[in-house]
Amino acid sequence: MVIDDSRAMRLILRRIVTGLNFEVVEAGNGREAMDRLAELESVPELALIDWNMPEMNGLEFVTAVRADKKFRGMTLMMVTTESEHGQIVRALAAGAHEYVIKPFTPDAIVDKLVMLGLIPDGAHA
Repeated sequence: MVIDDSRAMRLILRRIVTGLNFEVVEAGNGREAMDRLAELESVPELALIDWNMPEMNGLEFVTAVRADKKFRGMTLMMVTTESEHGQIVRALAAGAHEYVIKPFTPDAIVDKLVMLGLIPDGAHA
């Protein structure tokens, strides 16, 4: 799942993860993402989440997902321009597994996914 209010950023992230054999569901903000989660038959393995979005921001989304046992297995990765140490700590404390600061390279996303065990090392070569 790719959650970002920027269509261009959703496209970039979609391209990266579909190249790693992930299916992608997109949402323009946390509220839309929660609605999409309610519609899906299975829980996505991964969510790439922007922080700054209208209606429901990324931190609020992480908090909401972590409050629901059904989504406990979903890996949450913030992908955001928020680079202040305190923000990173808040996101991780709320339940995000990883944090990538924009701008990023595709390899930075891949490296985090390898580290999280979602793709095998070398699978993206």
